[in-house]
Amino acid sequence: MASKPGILTEWPWTWLGNFKYVVLAPFVGRSIQSLLNREDGSKIDIGYLIIFPFLLFRMLHNQIWISLSRYRTAKGDNRILDKTIEFDQVDRERNCIFQNHTFTVERNVFKNLNLQTWAIPKYRVQDEKLNNNGEVYIRRHPQIKVKLVDGSSLAVAVVLNSIPKGTTQVVLGGHLSKVANAIALALCQGGVKVMALREEEYKKLKSNLTTEAAINLLPSKTYNSKIWLVGDGLNEDEQLKAPKGTLFIPFSQFPPRKTRKDCFYFHTPAMITPKHFENVDSCENWLPRRVMSAWRMAGILHALEDWQEHECGNMMFDIEKVWKASLVHGFQPISVASASESKA
Repeated sequence: MASKPGILTEWPWTWLGNFKYVVLAPFVGRSIQSLLNREDGSKIDIGYLIIFPFLLFRMLHNQIWISLSRYRTAKGDNRILDKTIEFDQVDRERNCIFQNHTFTVERNVFKNLNLQTWAIPKYRVQDEKLNNNGEVYIRRHPQIKVKLVDGSSLAVAVVLNSIPKGTTQVVLGGHLSKVANAIALALCQGGVKVMALREEEYKKLKSNLTTEAAINLLPSKTYNSKIWLVGDGLNEDEQLKAPKGTLFIPFSQFPPRKTRKDCFYFHTPAMITPKHFENVDSCENWLPRRVMSAWRMAGILHALEDWQEHECGNMMFDIEKVWKASLVHGFQPISVASASESKA
């Protein structure tokens, strides 16, 4: 709908809001009076009686045109304006969850920047087993002219920088992934104790760590830590083992099911986009406004930095380098405090 409709499109009493119905009070009262006084032989004024069905007809007429216009907008592929629409102009969210697709960053993502088109494959946990995070695709198409970026480095950087400062131990649970392994390695190398929630996860993580880092990897026998790093597959029973006030920080692309009302759930790896960010719509409706998933953001960041390497398979970029680059280009971290203000 238009933000400033024409003067003849509104009723004179629109400014009254919900109090506009008071305008009908005299007519309603007069109609009731005429019905009560019919015994004296007076006739009923038909004009009073048709007001109500007339209003119902107008409401139906409006709804038909509104529904039709929204249907055409939803089904159409044309843009009315060649500029972005901010959240303060359109109060809605879009749920567009893509699986196994290539997301193309268009030219002019930022004002006055002409960027090369890059491909950003979105890979799920099962995708690591199917195509090894895109490495199979690279092998089959060695002459590919675009860079494939799975976004793992930036996702890891976001998770590591979401952990409160001074944390000495964390619990790691859920299905393991490329991101989970990199997080565990970085924490263990930094002297943080990582307690694996499941025995099989502990064994897998230990096999991927260096001897020095593996010292800080422990099987979880107690659940005193209030910082839990969680991925897909974390069940309700496992969440119940966490102490009251635990902060669940996902390293997965989808958020965990919130089963604890006495705990806090952080966002999936994501950052706040800069104010000059244009022409890229949000695809995760569980993230706040103007916040973009780290996996999607990574392709844009790599294009801005003009990095020429792929990030797929087992390859990862330097986590600190990627994190600093994101800050330089105006992406902002989401503070744990602000994200934890609302309980699950």
